[in-house]
Amino acid sequence: MTIVTPQSHPTVPQQQRLALIEQARQAVLESRAPTGQPMLAPWVERSWRRCLDLGLEPRQHIAFDAVSSSAAHHALEANQPLLRAAAPVIQSLSRAMAHTRYFAILTDARGLVIDVNGPVDRHDPHAASIARIGVDLSERAVGTTAIGTTLTDLQPVWLHRGEHFFDDTSIYSCAGAPIWGPHGQCVGMLDLTGVNVIEQPALKHLVTQSARSIENALTLGQPHRLLLCLSWPGRVPGDASDGLVCVDADGQITALNRPAADMLGIVAGMAPGHCGEVFAVPVESLFDAARLQRGPLEVPLWSGLRLSVLAQLNQGGERGPVHSASHGLPLKDVETAMIRKAVDDARGNVKEAARALGISRATVYRKLGAHRDRN
Repeated sequence: MTIVTPQSHPTVPQQQRLALIEQARQAVLESRAPTGQPMLAPWVERSWRRCLDLGLEPRQHIAFDAVSSSAAHHALEANQPLLRAAAPVIQSLSRAMAHTRYFAILTDARGLVIDVNGPVDRHDPHAASIARIGVDLSERAVGTTAIGTTLTDLQPVWLHRGEHFFDDTSIYSCAGAPIWGPHGQCVGMLDLTGVNVIEQPALKHLVTQSARSIENALTLGQPHRLLLCLSWPGRVPGDASDGLVCVDADGQITALNRPAADMLGIVAGMAPGHCGEVFAVPVESLFDAARLQRGPLEVPLWSGLRLSVLAQLNQGGERGPVHSASHGLPLKDVETAMIRKAVDDARGNVKEAARALGISRATVYRKLGAHRDRN
């Protein structure tokens, strides 16, 4: 059977999009026959089939049940670091979608709601039923949603209306992204949901970027003496895609975010070990670079690759607050100050400063020019 994949055509008109989703539902959920080739985003069909394997039926009525008050209280207590890291990020993304009627839901790693933020219409039972602390929104409890699918496949997803498993949930549209903790495990997920709203697939990008910002905040909140900002040569540190590595006074890696794990080839759940086991330079040289504020250095890895590494000391000590220069990365001002310092060190020679930073002269002019415009 050949059916146009709805997910691959973001410009398909709304009614045609819904008709294609219904066609997919008929093929997968009604006939239960093999599709021949994907007619949905792969994560949607995988989730549907998991629900069928659980003995769930699309026409079942579902109740959005909350766990006991003691279980909800325990979940809130256990996830305080996640809640603190997520709070400012969720406030910012709420502004980004202020006029869309979507709201944010934060869950723990089991799919239990631990925070809700945004324009929830409490008079609408469809919104009020899910926007409650302690509600179980896992796949096993409520079928295919962005929450259950994200926590199972551990990747960002977008689902619209009938792509949810149950008929009762076909009024929702939602985007979700997993949140990775500083020790390589999934600690929860961020969901953006709307009720009877127009499709907003761009929210998948917003939720992904927001989840990454939460991950960075979780990493920076770990005890460390040295922070290493990683990027590939030619890129300027200060971007949300930077790798962040926390190091204690002995050179032991205490935490790192997902991009850093990917850059260093550290498998999720694997102990990262000592800096000397990853970087092919003495750890003392990284501390020296931070003390002397040398800016980014190209550092070889034992794998043979090279990374641009910006080393920064945590002025508050291993358990103190993160120095303002690194707290809240990404910060454009950190990037601008670093470029200006390179130009000063080169006595105004932009070409030499650009070479030291591993970027083009045009990038130096553009970044400094943008800073002047903001001021």
